Amino acid sequence: MDRQKVAMIFGVALLAALALTWFLWAKTTAPKKEPELRAVAATRDLPPGTRIAAADVRVVLVKQAALPKGAISDVKSALNRAVLYPVSANEILTNSKLASLSGVEGIPAMIEPGRRAVAVPITETSGVAGLIQPRSRVDVLFTRSGSVAEASTVTILQDVEVLSIGRATTAGQTTGQMDPRAAQRSSTATLLVTPEEARKLELAKNQGRISLALRNPLDRSRLPDGGPVTFEALDPMIFARTARVRRGLPPTPDKIPNVRDEDAWRQLIGERKPEPKKEPPKPKLVVDVYRGDKHVQEIFQ
Repeated sequence: MDRQKVAMIFGVALLAALALTWFLWAKTTAPKKEPELRAVAATRDLPPGTRIAAADVRVVLVKQAALPKGAISDVKSALNRAVLYPVSANEILTNSKLASLSGVEGIPAMIEPGRRAVAVPITETSGVAGLIQPRSRVDVLFTRSGSVAEASTVTILQDVEVLSIGRATTAGQTTGQMDPRAAQRSSTATLLVTPEEARKLELAKNQGRISLALRNPLDRSRLPDGGPVTFEALDPMIFARTARVRRGLPPTPDKIPNVRDEDAWRQLIGERKPEPKKEPPKPKLVVDVYRGDKHVQEIFQ
């Protein structure tokens, strides 16, 4: 083998050794790529009291070293939770800035400015058999008990949002649905109202009984006030029946004709016909007669 071939082989081997050395050096000195983790970030500024919806958050990839403590990685874990402290757009959501799913400490933050949270007592009947859940919309009915003439029911509030049932402010912590049995056991419903409506509720709670009527969440209409509903709406002749009893007369029969004549109606309810008014006396003619210094009045019929 001549010297030229030996030099060529030696040169190739030297270059291969240098290339291998550079490759190993570059691999050992190159910075390690940090793993990226999933995190939930805000799509807009979220002020305190905001209840997080799907449009308010998105999933981003963040380097592990830059991930804040307590960061939320699943969108479902953030939905329907109330914001306790301000969150900026693109900021990673953390559990420390959101109310827990139980919602107890987050209730004040969920009350909008200018609104008040008022608790009203409910039963299985007045609470629509447990079908009312947090965020439902209801009408508030007030019933005043008393005699036939005094008892009445009136709608005092319409289209009111339910903040919580008992201590639950969401429709379930894990399954997304509230346990109907838990709703039936709850004895209070907290409603979001204006200060004026809060005063109405407090007066109604102390003067009668409150019931809630469940609304379709898409129905935001408000019907005109039709006035109170009394016993007369159930039985138009109820006042006629009770009027005779109040006067110590025997009750009227069950079947009462449609009475339109005033005299027949008075006889039906046991009320005496008023005595005819006496005609006023006819005016008398009085004539003053003066005879000298004497004054005489003469009266003519």
